[in-house]
Amino acid sequence: MKIFVLLYNSGTDKEGIHSIELKGKTIVLMFEDKDDATRYCGLLEAQDFPLPTVEMIDIEEIRDFCIKLDYECKLVEKNFVPKTAEERLLISPPQKNLEVEDWEGENNRNENTDINTIKENLEKLL
Repeated sequence: MKIFVLLYNSGTDKEGIHSIELKGKTIVLMFEDKDDATRYCGLLEAQDFPLPTVEMIDIEEIRDFCIKLDYECKLVEKNFVPKTAEERLLISPPQKNLEVEDWEGENNRNENTDINTIKENLEKLL
């Protein structure tokens, strides 16, 4: 089955998939309907979030991706009507988003630290 996901920097080495955090879990949204995915992109853009692209992909590929990273995936079916506040996040993004710098995580920031800066900081300790 083909579904639609929201990708950032699609086709580049910095490609990322849109997800939401809910109760300590990372959830990747999968849309059955392209129009719903496009509408969600518009809502993200209205919140000054970087605009993702809507990409069609096989659902099994996303499920495998989520299993490897211990993420959950949720399918937003066509004509989905939320019944709870949590389900509302599947059709409308949360008000608070991670900053772009936070996407890469702490490990990548540390790798980019200049060796001279590390050396200077160690010398200050002495």
